[in-house]
Amino acid sequence: MRKTADRIRHAISFEVLALLIVTPAAALIFNKPLHDIGVVTVVSASIATAWNYLYNLGFDHAMRRLRGTVRKTVPIRVLHAITFEVGLLFVLMPFIAWYLGASLMEAFLIDVSFAAFYLIYAFVFNWLYDVIFPVPETAPQT
Repeated sequence: MRKTADRIRHAISFEVLALLIVTPAAALIFNKPLHDIGVVTVVSASIATAWNYLYNLGFDHAMRRLRGTVRKTVPIRVLHAITFEVGLLFVLMPFIAWYLGASLMEAFLIDVSFAAFYLIYAFVFNWLYDVIFPVPETAPQT
């Protein structure tokens, strides 16, 4: 298991590096001012963090009420991931449209692009993080 300091380093480096990559790339791809995209990416990351907490809390309460447990099977994990992303899309899209003065369709495309970036980025980042900062070997339990 990783120690708390390592988890904090992971979370901060994940977010900072992602913002350093996605902000200029999105400004270029969507032909929007860097400052405006910067605000959108920082606010979106903050909203996504809050949404993550609220969504998981609600999902766990629903699981406990419907199934009597919060233990997730593979199909439930797939449902959880898909509904999380769809919910986040609906949470972020109005903000993106409003802040950028964009149509809902343009905001949808920007939002979906962010989601696609983060999907790939999370995979690569976590893989490289594990290579650079391997999980310490633990002594066998006796």
